[in-house]
Parts: sequence; C-alpha cells; structure tokens
Amino acid sequence: MDDKLVENIMHIIVNSGEAKSSSVEAIRCAKNNQFEDAYKKLYDADNLLKEAHNGQTYLLSQEADGKKLDISILLIHCQDHLMNAITFKDMATEMVDLYKKLCG
Repeated sequence: MDDKLVENIMHIIVNSGEAKSSSVEAIRCAKNNQFEDAYKKLYDADNLLKEAHNGQTYLLSQEADGKKLDISILLIHCQDHLMNAITFKDMATEMVDLYKKLCG
C-alpha cells in the first residue's frame, strides 16, 4: 500500500477518534451543567471531523481521477471510524441540547 495512502488513512482515523472523544466529553460537561464547555467540545469535534472529511475527500477525488485505490481492511476501518464519529457527534449535540433544556 502506498505510503501517502496509509498516511491519509491514519489521518482520518486519528481525527475521527479525537472527534468522538470530544463528543463524549461534551456530553459529560452537559451532565455537569457546564454548557459553555460542552459547546466548545462540540465545536472542537466539528473541526476534527472537517479534517477527517478532508482526508476522505482526497481519497474520493483520487478514485474519481482514475487512480485505483487498494481496498484494504485499514481503509474500511478508517471509513468506519469516520462514520461512527459523525453519528456520535450528531447524537452528542442532541444530548447536550436536551440536558440544557432540562436543566434550564
């Protein structure tokens, strides 16, 4: 597998993992009525997801340009991390908003 491809895949995995962690921290902050911190963590998660998504866009553009990508477990793993992080961040946003509504 090409070194640039592996580097890009790892970039997606790392940023996705950090985005999910920020989302978890946002929920924990909201549970403790620390809403300013919770929204900051969600903002951080958004920025990390943008970075991960840029890596995904690069992969998609490579394939669209006719470069054949080697489908590997690592590539599938990075997509899995990205999709889970996006879903988790969306749910974390809803949970933070709900905690804020309930706590007033």
